[in-house]
Amino acid sequence: MQTETITYIIISGIIALLLALFQYAYKSKIKGLRAWLLTGLRFITLFSIFVLLINPKFDKVTYYNEKPNLVIAVDNSESINYLNQSQSTTDFINTLKESDALNNNFNLEFYSFGKEVNPTDSLSFDEKQSNLALVFERLSEVYNNSISPTLLISDGNQTYGNDYAYMTKRYKQSVFPVILGDTTTYTDVKIQQLNVNRYAYLKNKFPVEIIATYNGDQTVATQLTIATGNTTVYSQPLVFRKPIKSQILNLTLPANRVGITSYRAQIVPLENEKNTINNVKNFAVEVIDQKTNVAIVSDILHPDLGALKKSIESNEQRNAEILSTVDFLNKSNDFQLVIVYQPTNNFRALFNEIEKLKLNKIVITGTKTNWALLNQLQSNYKQELTNQIEEFQPSLNQNYATFIVDNLNFGEFPPLKAEFGSTSFAVPFQTILYKTVNGTQIDEPLFATFEINDKREALILGEGIWRWRAQAYINENSFNTFDNFIGKMVQYLSTNKQRTRLNVNYESFYNGNDNVRITAQFFNKNYEFEDNANLNIALKNKDTDEVKSFPFVLKNTNYEVDLSGLEAGNYTFTVKVNNENISKSGELKILDYNVEQQFLNANVTKLQSLATNSEGKSYFIDNTSSIVNDLLNDPRFATIQKSTKKVVPLIDWKYLLALIALSLAIEWFIRKYNGLI
Repeated sequence: MQTETITYIIISGIIALLLALFQYAYKSKIKGLRAWLLTGLRFITLFSIFVLLINPKFDKVTYYNEKPNLVIAVDNSESINYLNQSQSTTDFINTLKESDALNNNFNLEFYSFGKEVNPTDSLSFDEKQSNLALVFERLSEVYNNSISPTLLISDGNQTYGNDYAYMTKRYKQSVFPVILGDTTTYTDVKIQQLNVNRYAYLKNKFPVEIIATYNGDQTVATQLTIATGNTTVYSQPLVFRKPIKSQILNLTLPANRVGITSYRAQIVPLENEKNTINNVKNFAVEVIDQKTNVAIVSDILHPDLGALKKSIESNEQRNAEILSTVDFLNKSNDFQLVIVYQPTNNFRALFNEIEKLKLNKIVITGTKTNWALLNQLQSNYKQELTNQIEEFQPSLNQNYATFIVDNLNFGEFPPLKAEFGSTSFAVPFQTILYKTVNGTQIDEPLFATFEINDKREALILGEGIWRWRAQAYINENSFNTFDNFIGKMVQYLSTNKQRTRLNVNYESFYNGNDNVRITAQFFNKNYEFEDNANLNIALKNKDTDEVKSFPFVLKNTNYEVDLSGLEAGNYTFTVKVNNENISKSGELKILDYNVEQQFLNANVTKLQSLATNSEGKSYFIDNTSSIVNDLLNDPRFATIQKSTKKVVPLIDWKYLLALIALSLAIEWFIRKYNGLI
């Protein structure tokens, strides 16, 4: 309490006492004990009221005990079942739950993980992949500012995500791995990795790289075969001995038939080999007979050129070449699409050539664009000439109907630099992205497409697209989303097929561990997105003739159906719109591959290293009797007594108000009893 406040209280006491004495000792006819009693009561009343007016503040300290958290993250992937550890894991979890000592000293928090991390203690051991790095990434967001030792119950085999061995630098808690499995070494040969391109071109050969490994001490001989259907297309003997535990095989296979072709790579199992599942890997290649060649024409150097080339060539069906105007004119017949980047004075002949060949094109403008010339070379749009530069951020048009555009969080993308002023169109156009200035969306396109005279064209009003690709990587840890966005635009512009009201987006084949998701968009007769349609997909397994039907679910501006969990096989499908005579059909293949069944043992070395680096301790699931005692006796995880200090004003103290009321009541009763009222 401040000195000034104490002084006010003392003065208030003196004033209250003087007023009480003046009333009952100086002028009052009451003498003796009653006078002094009334004086005291009046003093209490006045002093209490004065103190309430001053309203001093007091520190209120509350003490409480804070238990540390015990975070229990359990591997819920199929490999736990495959290693016969599911029952022992469930029993161990029940032991932790039923331990009174643990519950009295820790706040137990249960999580299960596979490809994602979920706060739950219900285990099914059916996750198709395991991402241990994501466990530490998610837990660090919640527990880094508390005492939270972590039990990681896992076999340590990771099939997805970043390497978890380095996550202890980010996750500041001690990790206690409970290892599901043993250290027994089994003789085993397996296909460690198979690398192949998803696409190949007709009448070409496509490369396949296979990494075969051997676990054992004896010299063994086996055979690698690759077959499609009942036909063996490749065979090679393999010999492993103690110094040579792995081999890298590079081979090529012919692409003789258009469409999807499935292959089965297999190493013939050794005698008494325990795990034969990892001897086989299925893969598929889609053979196409056409490759789209895209010309990126520019007379200036800019990072956008390289970003566009990378995005376009992320799809192996496409090839992009950066050319000057002169180089393009010498080989213009080789291309199906032209990207005209910031046209300058040298582009007059280029536009004439594009018009003569009736090529589709993308025009990208920026700070170096000669708009006076560009306004003359075409009549589809005109730009107001201001000779001023402005920065425009993108905003997605949710109703864009020409092709499916995924929302890449465009609002977070860096701005593009472009000519300040309005752009007017003389033809009907569709806006993909609107311009946004200082957070306000204006009714002007930043990115638009249109069709005129059986030709398609796109206009991007700004330079700096390379920053968008970089931002997409920051957001997603991958260029894929941005590359897919550019790929869809290239696909739309490199074909002149009539647009349809129902668009279906899917992959030709999926690995068994992939999320099998198909998206669709449906438009009304005005090509406006219809958000209340009923879409269904009918899937037919070509091998069993079994037909399954699933509804689509609306998600933002797409309809989506999740087909994850389907058995491996060849499927035909038909997407239909209820109450409309509109449908789309296609084929897809799900490859038989389960990455969780590729392991024979727990990754003991990695889990023990994780424990050491995080100042924890590792245990085997068959020897967990000491875990509870170790955690309870570790001084780092003791219950901490903490206090909270709260400043409380006196006016909140209700007892003082009761004291004032009581003193006034007693004083009134005494005065009444003695006939002074």
